[in-house]
Amino acid sequence: MRERRRCGWVGTDPLYLAYHDREWGIPVHDERRLFEMLVLEGAQAGLSWLTILRKRAGYRRAFARFVPRRVAAFGERDVRRLLADAGIVRHEGKIRAAIQNARAVLALRAGGESLDRLVWAVVGGRPRRNRWRSIKEVPDKTPESDALSRALRQRGFTFVGSTICYAFMQAVGVVDDHTVDCFRYRRP
Repeated sequence: MRERRRCGWVGTDPLYLAYHDREWGIPVHDERRLFEMLVLEGAQAGLSWLTILRKRAGYRRAFARFVPRRVAAFGERDVRRLLADAGIVRHEGKIRAAIQNARAVLALRAGGESLDRLVWAVVGGRPRRNRWRSIKEVPDKTPESDALSRALRQRGFTFVGSTICYAFMQAVGVVDDHTVDCFRYRRP
Protein backbone atom coordinates (compact mmCIF):
# COMPACT_ATOMS: atom_id res chain seq x y z
CA MET A 1 0.00 0.00 0.00
CA ARG A 2 1.32 3.43 -0.94
CA GLU A 3 1.77 5.91 1.92
CA ARG A 4 -0.28 9.12 1.72
CA ARG A 5 1.75 12.28 1.18
CA ARG A 6 1.18 14.96 3.80
CA CYS A 7 2.37 18.47 4.55
CA GLY A 8 6.03 18.62 5.60
CA TRP A 9 5.32 19.61 9.23
CA VAL A 10 3.32 16.51 10.09
CA GLY A 11 5.94 13.94 11.00
CA THR A 12 4.95 10.43 12.06
CA ASP A 13 3.33 10.82 15.48
CA PRO A 14 -0.23 9.41 15.41
CA LEU A 15 -1.57 12.56 17.11
CA TYR A 16 -0.08 14.74 14.37
CA LEU A 17 -1.37 12.43 11.65
CA ALA A 18 -4.92 12.43 13.03
CA TYR A 19 -4.91 16.21 13.59
CA HIS A 20 -3.60 16.92 10.09
CA ASP A 21 -5.91 14.43 8.38
CA ARG A 22 -9.13 15.21 10.25
CA GLU A 23 -8.96 18.77 11.57
CA TRP A 24 -6.28 21.14 10.28
CA GLY A 25 -7.59 23.40 7.56
CA ILE A 26 -11.23 22.30 7.80
CA PRO A 27 -13.56 25.31 8.16
CA VAL A 28 -14.93 25.76 11.69
CA HIS A 29 -17.88 27.97 12.58
CA ASP A 30 -18.77 26.58 16.01
CA GLU A 31 -18.02 29.27 18.63
CA ARG A 32 -16.95 26.84 21.35
CA ARG A 33 -14.53 25.14 18.97
CA LEU A 34 -13.22 28.50 17.71
CA PHE A 35 -12.62 29.53 21.33
CA GLU A 36 -10.87 26.22 22.05
CA MET A 37 -8.51 26.61 19.11
CA LEU A 38 -7.74 30.24 19.98
CA VAL A 39 -6.78 29.15 23.52
CA LEU A 40 -4.72 26.20 22.27
CA GLU A 41 -2.89 28.26 19.65
CA GLY A 42 -2.03 30.82 22.33
CA ALA A 43 -0.83 28.03 24.63
CA GLN A 44 1.37 26.71 21.85
CA ALA A 45 3.39 29.93 21.51
CA GLY A 46 7.04 29.00 22.05
CA LEU A 47 6.27 25.27 22.17
CA SER A 48 5.64 22.50 19.69
CA TRP A 49 2.11 21.80 18.51
CA LEU A 50 2.66 18.15 19.49
CA THR A 51 3.06 19.27 23.12
CA ILE A 52 -0.37 20.91 22.93
CA LEU A 53 -1.98 17.92 21.21
CA ARG A 54 -0.66 15.69 24.00
CA LYS A 55 -2.20 18.03 26.59
CA ARG A 56 -5.47 18.65 24.74
CA ALA A 57 -7.56 16.35 26.95
CA GLY A 58 -6.10 18.09 30.00
CA TYR A 59 -7.05 21.47 28.54
CA ARG A 60 -10.59 20.35 27.85
CA ARG A 61 -10.95 19.14 31.42
CA ALA A 62 -9.22 22.13 33.02
CA PHE A 63 -11.05 24.74 30.92
CA ALA A 64 -14.59 23.36 31.30
CA ARG A 65 -14.64 21.89 27.77
CA PHE A 66 -14.04 25.44 26.49
CA VAL A 67 -17.55 26.67 27.24
CA PRO A 68 -16.87 30.45 27.21
CA ARG A 69 -19.53 31.24 29.84
CA ARG A 70 -17.95 28.79 32.28
CA VAL A 71 -14.34 29.88 31.63
CA ALA A 72 -15.31 33.56 31.91
CA ALA A 73 -16.46 32.87 35.47
CA PHE A 74 -13.01 31.61 36.54
CA GLY A 75 -11.43 33.61 39.35
CA GLU A 76 -8.13 33.69 41.24
CA ARG A 77 -8.74 30.30 42.85
CA ASP A 78 -9.12 28.83 39.36
CA VAL A 79 -5.92 30.53 38.21
CA ARG A 80 -4.05 28.92 41.13
CA ARG A 81 -5.66 25.54 40.33
CA LEU A 82 -4.62 25.83 36.68
CA LEU A 83 -1.06 26.85 37.57
CA ALA A 84 -0.78 23.58 39.53
CA ASP A 85 -2.29 21.41 36.77
CA ALA A 86 0.37 19.34 34.99
CA GLY A 87 -2.19 18.45 32.32
CA ILE A 88 -1.81 21.90 30.72
CA VAL A 89 0.97 24.39 30.02
CA ARG A 90 1.37 26.16 33.36
CA HIS A 91 2.06 29.66 32.12
CA GLU A 92 0.24 32.36 34.06
CA GLY A 93 0.00 34.76 31.13
CA LYS A 94 -1.50 32.12 28.86
CA ILE A 95 -3.94 30.99 31.55
CA ARG A 96 -5.11 34.54 32.28
CA ALA A 97 -5.41 35.21 28.53
CA ALA A 98 -7.73 32.19 28.14
CA ILE A 99 -9.98 33.52 30.90
CA GLN A 100 -9.93 37.06 29.51
CA ASN A 101 -10.65 35.77 26.02
CA ALA A 102 -13.69 33.86 27.29
CA ARG A 103 -14.93 37.13 28.75
CA ALA A 104 -14.25 38.86 25.43
CA VAL A 105 -16.31 36.19 23.60
CA LEU A 106 -19.22 36.96 25.94
CA ALA A 107 -18.77 40.70 25.38
CA LEU A 108 -18.89 40.12 21.62
CA ARG A 109 -22.19 38.29 22.01
CA ALA A 110 -23.58 41.00 24.28
CA GLY A 111 -22.68 43.58 21.62
CA GLY A 112 -24.46 41.67 18.87
CA GLU A 113 -21.27 40.26 17.33
CA SER A 114 -19.91 36.73 17.24
CA LEU A 115 -16.44 35.27 17.25
CA ASP A 116 -17.39 33.33 14.12
CA ARG A 117 -18.34 36.43 12.12
CA LEU A 118 -15.31 38.37 13.37
CA VAL A 119 -12.85 35.60 12.46
CA TRP A 120 -14.30 34.86 9.04
CA ALA A 121 -14.67 38.54 8.09
CA VAL A 122 -10.92 38.80 7.39
CA VAL A 123 -11.37 36.52 4.35
CA GLY A 124 -14.81 37.69 3.31
CA GLY A 125 -16.50 34.65 4.81
CA ARG A 126 -14.87 32.11 2.49
CA PRO A 127 -11.74 30.01 3.13
CA ARG A 128 -8.60 31.23 1.41
CA ARG A 129 -6.96 28.28 -0.33
CA ASN A 130 -3.28 28.72 -1.02
CA ARG A 131 -1.01 26.89 -3.46
CA TRP A 132 2.20 26.35 -1.52
CA ARG A 133 4.66 23.88 -3.05
CA SER A 134 6.65 23.62 0.18
CA ILE A 135 6.07 24.28 3.86
CA LYS A 136 8.95 26.76 3.56
CA GLU A 137 6.70 29.03 1.47
CA VAL A 138 3.99 29.24 4.14
CA PRO A 139 4.15 32.59 5.95
CA ASP A 140 4.12 33.06 9.73
CA LYS A 141 1.64 35.91 9.39
CA THR A 142 -0.24 37.81 6.70
CA PRO A 143 -2.11 41.11 6.33
CA GLU A 144 -5.28 39.15 7.18
CA SER A 145 -3.78 37.77 10.40
CA ASP A 146 -2.61 41.30 11.24
CA ALA A 147 -6.20 42.51 10.74
CA LEU A 148 -7.64 39.68 12.87
CA SER A 149 -5.12 40.37 15.63
CA ARG A 150 -6.08 44.06 15.64
CA ALA A 151 -9.81 43.30 15.62
CA LEU A 152 -9.51 40.84 18.49
CA ARG A 153 -7.34 43.17 20.59
CA GLN A 154 -9.77 46.04 20.02
CA ARG A 155 -12.48 43.83 21.49
CA GLY A 156 -10.53 42.89 24.62
CA PHE A 157 -8.80 39.68 23.57
CA THR A 158 -5.21 39.11 24.70
CA PHE A 159 -2.36 36.83 23.59
CA VAL A 160 -3.57 37.17 20.00
CA GLY A 161 -0.59 38.47 18.07
CA SER A 162 -0.50 38.11 14.31
CA THR A 163 1.57 34.90 14.32
CA ILE A 164 -0.81 33.22 16.79
CA CYS A 165 -3.73 34.46 14.71
CA TYR A 166 -2.29 32.99 11.52
CA ALA A 167 -1.76 29.59 13.14
CA PHE A 168 -5.34 29.82 14.45
CA MET A 169 -6.61 30.75 10.97
CA GLN A 170 -4.85 27.67 9.55
CA ALA A 171 -6.23 25.42 12.29
CA VAL A 172 -9.86 26.48 11.79
CA GLY A 173 -9.77 26.53 8.00
CA VAL A 174 -9.93 30.27 7.46
CA VAL A 175 -6.87 29.61 5.33
CA ASP A 176 -6.09 26.24 3.81
CA ASP A 177 -2.32 25.86 3.74
CA HIS A 178 -2.05 22.19 2.78
CA THR A 179 0.84 22.03 0.33
CA VAL A 180 0.08 20.98 -3.25
CA ASP A 181 1.71 17.56 -2.74
CA CYS A 182 -0.50 16.77 0.29
CA PHE A 183 -3.44 14.41 -0.17
CA ARG A 184 -5.64 16.98 1.62
CA TYR A 185 -4.83 19.76 -0.87
CA ARG A 186 -7.84 21.12 -2.80
CA ARG A 187 -7.42 23.42 -5.76
CA PRO A 188 -8.70 26.96 -5.23
